[in-house]
Amino acid sequence: MSQELLFHKTYLHPTSDEWVVFVHGAGGSSSLWFKQIKAYRQHFNLLLVDLRGHGQSRTFIRELISSRYTFKSVTSDILKVLDHLKIHSAHFVGMSLGTIIVRNLAELSTDRVKSMVLGGAVTRLNMRSQILAKIGNLFKHIVPYMWLYSLFAYIVMPQKAQKESRHLFIREAKKLCQKEFKRWFILTTDVNPLMRYFKEKELPIPTLYLMGELDYMFLTPVKEMVAIHQSSSLFEIPNCGHVCNIECPEVFNQHSIEFIQSQTLLQ
Repeated sequence: MSQELLFHKTYLHPTSDEWVVFVHGAGGSSSLWFKQIKAYRQHFNLLLVDLRGHGQSRTFIRELISSRYTFKSVTSDILKVLDHLKIHSAHFVGMSLGTIIVRNLAELSTDRVKSMVLGGAVTRLNMRSQILAKIGNLFKHIVPYMWLYSLFAYIVMPQKAQKESRHLFIREAKKLCQKEFKRWFILTTDVNPLMRYFKEKELPIPTLYLMGELDYMFLTPVKEMVAIHQSSSLFEIPNCGHVCNIECPEVFNQHSIEFIQSQTLLQ
């Protein structure tokens, strides 16, 4: 039997009307927000989702016969959860590939997004990551996906300080099946065309990029994006890599919560 909605979990605040929705990256799950929940739930209502094929949404097989996933279909899954919970609008916090899904949700349904916090944001695949994607595409039918995922995890998160986040992502990725990994991996071919469009079309939504200063694969493209988008700002976290919500949770939480609170005062 197929599951109609993504697996999701809510934390309700006794007095706040503000919702924050957390969107994890490819290969992860909502469990990777464990360093944010305690801090955030003091101020907001929280919604955590497991994207299709991830975490406890592994039984989400309604479109198993589909030849490929699209960012639109993956994003629509989240909108259906919002509809189910009657959440008209919220603040969104995304990590890694989840930042593209958040930005796409804002494109599809702008009035539902009050603000965006994009951590370890992917705004363009640079030459190195494009080569990685091509290698992955060449070998995804031959090599066990965990070999590929572990290799990518070490390349994107190479520093010693990133050991915890690297291991967490590899642990979560082991829960994916080979077929599911392929479907998500093929999505990487859509990243650059989609992000070129997003770069050209700025939305009037307050956006905070939180990036580790050691995130050598994705930081420069984010700087380029922020330089031309008036509604966006960037905070670089010192001595931090790609998965900044896990590597530097106190800094991540402080800046993101203050940003969201500042937006609630303006609205």
